[in-house]
Amino acid sequence: MDTETLLFFDKNPSALLLYEVFETKIYELFPAAKKRVQKTQISFSNRHIFACVSFARVKKKAELPSPYLVITLGLPYPLDSDRVAVKTEPYPGRWTTHIVIGTADEIDDELFSWIHQAYVFSEIK
Repeated sequence: MDTETLLFFDKNPSALLLYEVFETKIYELFPAAKKRVQKTQISFSNRHIFACVSFARVKKKAELPSPYLVITLGLPYPLDSDRVAVKTEPYPGRWTTHIVIGTADEIDDELFSWIHQAYVFSEIK
């Protein structure tokens, strides 16, 4: 794990294990993905960003698991799932979708099917 990523989790070290599972799977499925660590999020991109990891407060604090990560995807449609915490359409044909992850079991095939769709969408836009 690189230093920038470790520093990102400095205030939320219990979420690092969730992130390690997520990042490993990202690179298994998308080995050419580029990672960028910023102050508030870690972004994964091809031509454009297709997935982000953050600690965004997309639910009330009492509703968030501990630890948690928020996975944010850019999709061409509104994702209809109980797993979606928030979805918005910042401009026509682009939906930003936030999904809260609280356990490694939630980093599953369903989540990665959506990430794959976001990956394809970011390649063609």
